[in-house]
Amino acid sequence: MQFTLIELWGHMGLFAKLIVFALALMSVSSLIIFGERLVVSFKSRAASRAFAERVGPMLARGEFEGARAAAKPPAELGYLGRVIGAGLAAYASSAPSRLPAQGHERDGVFESVSRALERQAQREVLSLKRGYGLLATVGSTAPFVGLLGTVMGIVTAFQQMAAAGSGGLGTVSAGIAEALITTAFGLLVAIPAVMGYNYLQGWVDARAIDISESSNELLDIVANRLDGRLAPASDEAA
Repeated sequence: MQFTLIELWGHMGLFAKLIVFALALMSVSSLIIFGERLVVSFKSRAASRAFAERVGPMLARGEFEGARAAAKPPAELGYLGRVIGAGLAAYASSAPSRLPAQGHERDGVFESVSRALERQAQREVLSLKRGYGLLATVGSTAPFVGLLGTVMGIVTAFQQMAAAGSGGLGTVSAGIAEALITTAFGLLVAIPAVMGYNYLQGWVDARAIDISESSNELLDIVANRLDGRLAPASDEAA
């Protein structure tokens, strides 16, 4: 017997073949999830950068209404646009009638904007992490699934040796080679899944920092406006 993949596959038992099929399914699903998340993440980052370049100068000039109008189509804004849009919507719904705001009125508006930013930020991080659980599951369980096939294959090889009434390494070497193939498949499935998960997780952590910094910048702008240090653009034009 030649120890090639085709020969080993032909001599594998039903259980080992089922293990290989399960690992193949896990591999395909993890690759699909990784590719889809990669495309969605990069599109969202590009949209977020475009939003920041377009809306950042408006907010710096105190043009809250213009910035809010620019944040209207949330599906096209990326994670950053949706978070900032939620904060601007909260400010518009609770904005004081006169500036500077006084006492509890100012605190109420500031807290409303802060809570809206925090809620939307949590939603965006959860959205960016969609599918990561499957990648983590594949990365952590695939080696054990392969090991299960190996253990059962070795048990079968020794049973065949006992039934034949002969011993020696040559008798069981083919069966052990077949069994070890499932462990190799398990590792081949797990390694890309773990690498993909770690890369995407690091990417989301970096985006969470971007969202936090942008939210804090918006809160600073809101505080300056409520205190009268940043006049509305319409007032400046008048």
